Amino acid sequence: MLLRVALNQTRLRTPGLGIDTKGVALGSKGLLLLPSLDRLVTFLALFTAERSLEDLLRSLTVELVRSKLGAREVVLTFASDSSARLDAIAEIARLAGGFTFTGTSRHFVQYRDAAAPFGYDASELLTTDGSYALYHNAFSQDYAVERTLALGKLLLRLGLHLDPKTRHAPGTKWITAEKGLGPSLIAYFTRSSVEADVGLAEWPPESSFDDAPVMRYLFRTNALPDRMLPLLLSTPGLTVYQSVSPTASVELGFRHPVELRSCPVWPAGSMVFFRGTVDPLVLERLPALGPVASFARVEFRNEGVEKLATSAPAQGGGVSLTLRLTPTTDPFRNVCATWIRPEELPLLRRIAYSLGADTLRRTRIAFTKYGAFLSLESGIEAIPVGEMFREAGPKLYLPAGYDAIPAVSAEVLLRSLGAPAGLSLFVMRDSRVIGIETAHFVPLEAGLLEAQTWALLPAAELEPALMSEVPTLVFESPGFRPLADIEQPVPPALPPAGS
Repeated sequence: MLLRVALNQTRLRTPGLGIDTKGVALGSKGLLLLPSLDRLVTFLALFTAERSLEDLLRSLTVELVRSKLGAREVVLTFASDSSARLDAIAEIARLAGGFTFTGTSRHFVQYRDAAAPFGYDASELLTTDGSYALYHNAFSQDYAVERTLALGKLLLRLGLHLDPKTRHAPGTKWITAEKGLGPSLIAYFTRSSVEADVGLAEWPPESSFDDAPVMRYLFRTNALPDRMLPLLLSTPGLTVYQSVSPTASVELGFRHPVELRSCPVWPAGSMVFFRGTVDPLVLERLPALGPVASFARVEFRNEGVEKLATSAPAQGGGVSLTLRLTPTTDPFRNVCATWIRPEELPLLRRIAYSLGADTLRRTRIAFTKYGAFLSLESGIEAIPVGEMFREAGPKLYLPAGYDAIPAVSAEVLLRSLGAPAGLSLFVMRDSRVIGIETAHFVPLEAGLLEAQTWALLPAAELEPALMSEVPTLVFESPGFRPLADIEQPVPPALPPAGS
């Protein structure tokens, strides 16, 4: 039987039970008694919806207990730092169908409610060897602990609920791909310019008949296009997950019954992938991840022009991709080179007459059998002839208005070419690569003018030319009739009439 604690009461019979600053009977621990595991999941779902378990996890213990009647129930014990914390937990436990107690070691009394605002005290203690002796208005019972339940393992055993709206949730996405699909997904992401990281993860063998670990490709992306979701979700061997916490991800289209963001039960650096209808995948440590662009091997097609270098064959399950160019709507930037075909050279000659001295001096030109290549660091727009190129990297030029796919960086592209130093590389629209020695580029003014013809004229003696008499010009009056001395022309005679 329980006794209500009165205001300013100081003496209590229950061992370890004391009075806090508010006058409430409070022990060093709180205890929740739940009738089943289902009620435990309900309590966790309600609690984590608004609060985090992080503060409770340091002292939280979940145990399966048995009463003298053989009924199995669940007990949660935790440190009760204050009555305010225990008040919030008691309200949620009441909604989940549980009972809240407070105590210290073995004896726990019912926590305060509306009938006893300062709590309860036991009028008589039970004599028992059980692990817990619980005193409630409706019952007094002792319990023996059968086993301790790990909260992390309990969360792994819970089934997921269908939730189609999670397919459009923003945030980080994880993708697991079977080993045979990994290279194809890498190529798909690089071809579509999707920024993602990829690694190769290992899991223990699924049965004793397997002598090798299970290997899967693991992808992480923060910006997965919506147009890719139908393909990724419908392809066997690919599973897409939504990251819900730093150590947990749930398959798209499902949700976990407990808010995993509020349950940091797995160590940092690990990752748990909850799958819809099968067991979750647990990684004790995430593998090394790197950009998908670093896993692409680039090779160039030979279409009439000798290639400067070819990519090495992929090793260890890598991918080998062909470099291609695709039109882009981005504005032109760094357009500082042009290629003038042989048939366009007469137009260059005509434009050269209107170029300024500074442009002629700073523009550099190289003549090849494919035409002339001009470069001007400040911008080649002053010479509007030929096919324009933009500088994608040091001495690497791509056609203006085009992007290279896969979308690798200029450093990776130069490294894959393996071209020696001292070359300027031009990637043509048909993916050919032309290399020109930088030393062959000369100033445009030096290679512009052709040889000019000139003639040697003999010089006359100076003294005879100076001794010649200089004529004198005199102006006289023209008189009254200045044109009288000019004879008038006689008109021709007309032929006789009738001839």
